[in-house]
Amino acid sequence: MVLDLTASSLELTRTICDIPSVSGGEARLADEIEAAVRAYPHLEVVRHGNTVVARTDLGRAQRVVIAGHIDTVPINDNVPTRDIEIDGVPYLWGRGTVDMKAGVAVQLKLAAELTSPSVDITWMWYDNEEVDAALNGLNLLAQARPDLFEADFAILGEPSDGRVEGGCNGTLRAVVRVRGVRAHSARSWIGENAIHAAAPILSRLAEYRAREVTVEGLGYREGLNAVSIRGGVAGNVIPDLCEVDVNYRFAPNKSVADAEAHVRGVFAGFEVEIVDAAGGARPGLDAPIAQQFLAAVGGEAHAKYGWTDVARFSAMGVPAVNYGPGDPHLAHHDEERVPVSQIEDVERGLRAWLSGS
Repeated sequence: MVLDLTASSLELTRTICDIPSVSGGEARLADEIEAAVRAYPHLEVVRHGNTVVARTDLGRAQRVVIAGHIDTVPINDNVPTRDIEIDGVPYLWGRGTVDMKAGVAVQLKLAAELTSPSVDITWMWYDNEEVDAALNGLNLLAQARPDLFEADFAILGEPSDGRVEGGCNGTLRAVVRVRGVRAHSARSWIGENAIHAAAPILSRLAEYRAREVTVEGLGYREGLNAVSIRGGVAGNVIPDLCEVDVNYRFAPNKSVADAEAHVRGVFAGFEVEIVDAAGGARPGLDAPIAQQFLAAVGGEAHAKYGWTDVARFSAMGVPAVNYGPGDPHLAHHDEERVPVSQIEDVERGLRAWLSGS
């Protein structure tokens, strides 16, 4: 099978959602995408692992990167897709419809049809977004071919309810540890119970009041939360270790170092290990090309609360925004579904801007 890029964005969404591509298993879909875009002579195609890049080279004054990931979280009896209606509104239901194959479908259709866009375009479809950053196809491509990221502006097709979301929060994960002394539970006074001693950690989290921070006119909500807790040896042993995993989502006016200092301050007196961190991205809407894009799609910019790969572009000096169909609240949900009208609206907005009309 070869993807038919002359089909509607809705039909393309349906087709690529029905090709399973759980993280680590994207090869078949990457093959289909590569074969489809290679059929169009106005596109220069590059394959790196299971990431496919297609570029125009028309000598335009500006270049835009438009990217989308092709992997999904695991399927849970929600493939194949199906058409549903809710309160009279048509939806396409199924894994990947929101995160983010509807956005990928729009990109593929426009890549095929826009043979003479007003800007040069680099289209990127990449693998392993939903898993560890070391596997992320966009990250690996940036290491191998940084030249492909040279651009004036970038758009990531992450689900944004069909509106422009600027930048993104940063994210940090820490392990907060309490150590005790093991003992037989029949003689508990001999030991020191690490789980009991962790109570102040949970109290600090429960009492914590997250801030809303305005960055370049957009309001970013922060959050500090326990996401797991571990402790215990056996049913008759006083535990000597308790670990609380904490996730901090921080506004893009903070650096990773700022975020680490904040977390260590909240948990002063405890052992804190930072295990993972990724900086956020400022809104990226002050560049003239970004303002032109915002005006063309007729939207008001909003903040992106979650971390997305716009941060990778921002770190490379390329202003970037999120813009795609689908409600982000339904990403990864077993009832994942996208309004048909949003797929059409995002296609219409991107087409108008890229065509200069």
